[in-house]
Amino acid sequence: MADFHIEEEEFTSQVHGRIILRIISLLKPHLLWALGFLFLIALVSVLDAFFTYISKLMIDQGILKGDYQELLKLILIYGGLALIQAASVFGFIFLAGILGERVQYDLRKKMFDHLQTLSFSYFDRTPVGWIMSRVTSDSGKIAELVTWGLVDVTWAIMNIGTSLIFMFIIHWRLALIVLAVVPVMVWVAVLFQRKILEQYRQVRKQNSRLTGGYNEMITGVRVIKALCREEQNLEEFSLEAGSMYRASYRAAWFSALFLPCVQIIGSLALGAIIWYGGLEKISGEMTLGGIQAFIFYVAFMLWPIQDLARVWASMQNALASAERVFSLIDSNPEVQDRAGAGDHCSLLKVIDFNHVDFFYEQGKPVLEDFNLKIRQGESLALVGPTGGGKSTIINLICRFYEPVGGTILFGGVDYLRYTQEAIQSRIGIVLQTPHLFSGSIEDNIRFGRLEASLKEIETAARLSCAHEFIVKMDKGYEQEVGEGGSLLSLGQKQLICLARAVLSDPDIFIMDEATSSVDALSEALIQNGLEAVMKGRTSIIIAHRLSTIRRAERILVIENGHIVEQGSHTELIGAMGRYHSLYTQQFRQSLLLPPLA
Repeated sequence: MADFHIEEEEFTSQVHGRIILRIISLLKPHLLWALGFLFLIALVSVLDAFFTYISKLMIDQGILKGDYQELLKLILIYGGLALIQAASVFGFIFLAGILGERVQYDLRKKMFDHLQTLSFSYFDRTPVGWIMSRVTSDSGKIAELVTWGLVDVTWAIMNIGTSLIFMFIIHWRLALIVLAVVPVMVWVAVLFQRKILEQYRQVRKQNSRLTGGYNEMITGVRVIKALCREEQNLEEFSLEAGSMYRASYRAAWFSALFLPCVQIIGSLALGAIIWYGGLEKISGEMTLGGIQAFIFYVAFMLWPIQDLARVWASMQNALASAERVFSLIDSNPEVQDRAGAGDHCSLLKVIDFNHVDFFYEQGKPVLEDFNLKIRQGESLALVGPTGGGKSTIINLICRFYEPVGGTILFGGVDYLRYTQEAIQSRIGIVLQTPHLFSGSIEDNIRFGRLEASLKEIETAARLSCAHEFIVKMDKGYEQEVGEGGSLLSLGQKQLICLARAVLSDPDIFIMDEATSSVDALSEALIQNGLEAVMKGRTSIIIAHRLSTIRRAERILVIENGHIVEQGSHTELIGAMGRYHSLYTQQFRQSLLLPPLA
């Protein structure tokens, strides 16, 4: 985790109304449900206030006057409204649950869909753990804010509003005293809001770091155990967890301090009401029921303001999450389809790199004034030292990245005039590290073409020499592969990936060091599969193991972003140049035997 650092957006300014409005806009697709939800909350709040007013009437007109007929009528009204309130409480709690799940579903679906449009460069600089934190915990906090947060805010506004209305009805001068306290409470709330938000921003930032650290440690657990790194990792993790704890502690401290401040202000207001209300009762300007109602209404007003410590804390936490979720949604892919880009193209054409420049980081060029022409149906191999630019050439052909200078032409047409899907759907690629998805072997091969039949899947497996080992398994093509293909050997996973690429029936077939990590037997099987697959197709092979590319029609030696040699295997060996040096060096190493004990 020591190296687990990326540049994250820093959110240090105050929360603007646009963030809150954007969160509320998540309810727009469910507007009718949301309006019903708000209506029921408002109804419950109004009934709460009205119950206090009915209690005042019971005391003044029923109990003190001894009018039991009036008292019975008020009790029946109270009971009927209580039943309506109970039904309303059930309704808004039910709707809160439904809306929360729908908003969370919409938000996660939107993020997942957007993530699939982002360019490789985004994933190069953003660890998986950071993305997972935003898609899971952050989206959950936003969904909670637009439901239960909305409940708290609406309830607070309605409680304060209806309480003030009934207080003005009962005694307007006493209501003015209460009204004068409200701005003071609002000022205190704003003051604490800034402090609480700042700390919760730090909490969300550290949470993303912790999630990313968890992800790295779990995926790299074999390396950690092999190198006995448990203690060091625990120390590094403790530092990150400690930072999150301290930020959470400070947020909790400010939240806790907020509540006593509100209580002190509320107690002063309550004391003023009892004092002035008592004087008004002595002079006959106010009834005993009126004083009691005022005390209850002040409690109604103080309760949401006192609870604001909890509500405000959860709101700031959710707003900090929203800033990060929206930053992900607002990330623009660096590779985008141009206006009017065509959906239909064939890659069975000449591929031409025309004075191409490319870099991953400004000032660190990978390719400079690079020129290359790949003939239709040609078998081309790329060799050379690590970092020379071989994989970059593949990334540019697949349009995972785009040139920063020059052009790439397909049949004389700039490939930017085609959509990314039109290009990538016609390229079959097998990478050095094979990746399988959880599910069966059949599911993983079918990933190459979802509408393929079982017969077509078996044909692709036979062409890639995977059929023989598949049918020997207990469940054949229905055999589960495990997460990431963990239940299969590396060679078996590579053959399944090869079958998947074959099934897609690509115009161009690319092998990016696909045999560098497998044993000799698996390599032989893959080579046999490749010969059948590459017939009639343009094929590009990147290989460090030079014995695998001897049959290529043309071999390019790539160093420092330039072609330093090219030709067939025989021609390059005869030239006694860089390729000859690399090949003979590998050949000698393969002949070396371990010393006898």
